[in-house]
Amino acid sequence: MKCTVESPRAELVVRNRQKVRPIRLPLVRLIAKSILSESIRSPGYQLGVSFVTAARMAAMNQDFLGHSGSTDVITFDYREPGAGEGIYGEIFICVQDAIDQAVRFKTTWQSETVRYLIHGILHLVGYDDLEPGLRRTMKRREGAILKTVSAKFPVDTLDYE
Repeated sequence: MKCTVESPRAELVVRNRQKVRPIRLPLVRLIAKSILSESIRSPGYQLGVSFVTAARMAAMNQDFLGHSGSTDVITFDYREPGAGEGIYGEIFICVQDAIDQAVRFKTTWQSETVRYLIHGILHLVGYDDLEPGLRRTMKRREGAILKTVSAKFPVDTLDYE
């Protein structure tokens, strides 16, 4: 009897559901695939990434987390406990929050948007930011990945040229 092993899936869906800023979805896909394969080294993934309005993000934040107002990124991990390695989830990113935070941190909204993508992926592989020590660890990893991605891709051209 011959036993076959199914290859891990590599599925990525990226959607733009907001009109605050245009988003180059092919560039986002390249960046996400690079993070998943090179930085995270995920054996497989089924990942959805959606760029949403502040109103939609505020509704999701209230409905799912019980918090009022918009937030920068919300991640849903759909992986079953004990399911092994790999990523199965969704990341929702609020572009308006990226714009607002970019002003605060003196960076670009495009860089902030990619930071949120990285942040969401890190949550899906087990990073947590609920406690100060864990937050510092996550932020260091996030910054390192952003630096690598920014050197490889034209992050600041995330919008249409």
